[in-house]
Amino acid sequence: MTFQTTSGRVRGRETVDGVTAVLGIPYAAPPFGALRFREPRPASVWDGVRDCTEFGAIAPQSAELPGAPVWRVGDEDVLSVNVWVPERVGGGALPVFFWIHGGAYTFGSSAQPDFDGTALARAGLVVVSCNYRVGFEGFGHVPGFPENRGLLDQVAALRWVRENIASFGGDPGNVTVAGHSAGGGSVVCLMAMERTRTRGLFRRAVAHSVPNAFYTVGLAAAITERVAAQGGVDPTAKGLLSLSPAELVAASDAVAARCGAEPVAAIHAYDSVIFQPVVDGEVLPADPLRAFASGAARDVDLLVCHALEEYRFLHAVGAVREVTTEEELADFAEALCLPARLVEGYRALMPDASVLDRYLAVFGDAQFGEYTTRLAERHARAGGRAYLARFARRRGAARPWHTGDVPFAFGNLDAVGADFLIGGTPDEHDRALSRRMLRSWADFAATGDPGWPAVSADTTPVRCWGVPGDHLADDDGSGLRALWRDVRFGLLAPGRVAGRRSPGSSGG
Repeated sequence: MTFQTTSGRVRGRETVDGVTAVLGIPYAAPPFGALRFREPRPASVWDGVRDCTEFGAIAPQSAELPGAPVWRVGDEDVLSVNVWVPERVGGGALPVFFWIHGGAYTFGSSAQPDFDGTALARAGLVVVSCNYRVGFEGFGHVPGFPENRGLLDQVAALRWVRENIASFGGDPGNVTVAGHSAGGGSVVCLMAMERTRTRGLFRRAVAHSVPNAFYTVGLAAAITERVAAQGGVDPTAKGLLSLSPAELVAASDAVAARCGAEPVAAIHAYDSVIFQPVVDGEVLPADPLRAFASGAARDVDLLVCHALEEYRFLHAVGAVREVTTEEELADFAEALCLPARLVEGYRALMPDASVLDRYLAVFGDAQFGEYTTRLAERHARAGGRAYLARFARRRGAARPWHTGDVPFAFGNLDAVGADFLIGGTPDEHDRALSRRMLRSWADFAATGDPGWPAVSADTTPVRCWGVPGDHLADDDGSGLRALWRDVRFGLLAPGRVAGRRSPGSSGG
């Protein structure tokens, strides 16, 4: 089957149940050579029919993920989209579900097996996913060049959807933008952007496990100084452009690996992710929490979700520093500007837990759980429509951790690598949960209603996803929310990093 795009005709391949996958369609020109570190430019046109039966090249990175392609030196045509088109039997245009992959703004791609859009397409959606620049190419500070180039790539991909998705049977006026982790952070950044950039590109948003991590320009520049020094160049546009993409990946990896001993901001002593969206006042005028509170995105329906034990996954893969003593836990809390009473509150609520368990619980709520929940509440109180869910599924040793919800919502429990993400082989209760979560995404994309009450100015109802069944809760009977009531979130900036540390956060 072939489809017409603004650049030329494309041919996909049939997957199952009549779904056609059209993969690796360029939405912008390769962002290298004269276009490196610049805003994305339109893709070139082609003659004839382009074969789009395989995923496109991925952005420069060192990660090698199960079942996914790796970046190879020389790969440059990295800005592509994939479209899954269900078999049509009459009816009008279908809702569009646009997926942004995660990966700490540093790695990942749309080709990861758990992001296959076939099951969602069978549920009645046209599914689109995209690759975008990650790491230094996408989020590193380069003097004289735009910040947040990875976000600008996503905007370009959404413009491609507006201009082309009708040819695939999708409704350009009914687009839901969605993502998890860095992808969820990207989603709320797109909502917080100056609306002249994104108005009309999407009407709904799904954001799972949104990280509380946004840089000042000063911190982004400090990271660049470290990366440039590691690469042996000046932290100028000329110096940075003289490093190849592979050299920048290597230099960035080396800086991240030393962050535990040489943090740029205090949080880097515990979590070495060195690239985040930059609140520059232009591409991203304000951090999402402040933007939502001001009503900047009240015209977009929002569905957010987080996992109950986010940081257990990051600890399991060795992505965070261990904290095992009360003194270390106190240092950690001070580094994140968390009050001592909060740490004491977790000790009271978790009397039998180890220091490590309490540390991971506080870290997970600080970076994902509480932040994600506040986004829904701020959005609702500013006049927007918001829904909140929590992934609470436990089975045996399987925990409700970061990324565990994604294969369930996509309907990809049997994908390569999914057994690790979900904690083993799925059973029938898991498959039933997957069907319920997938249906909530599909219904929200189609109608704006995922199937439970919205957050209001006074109440925060939460859908808790679990096995053997789900339940609706008022937030929050456990007492955790009360501990966070007066804790303020703000931007990450360079701060003192010796002894007891302060991240230099501004309030929010």
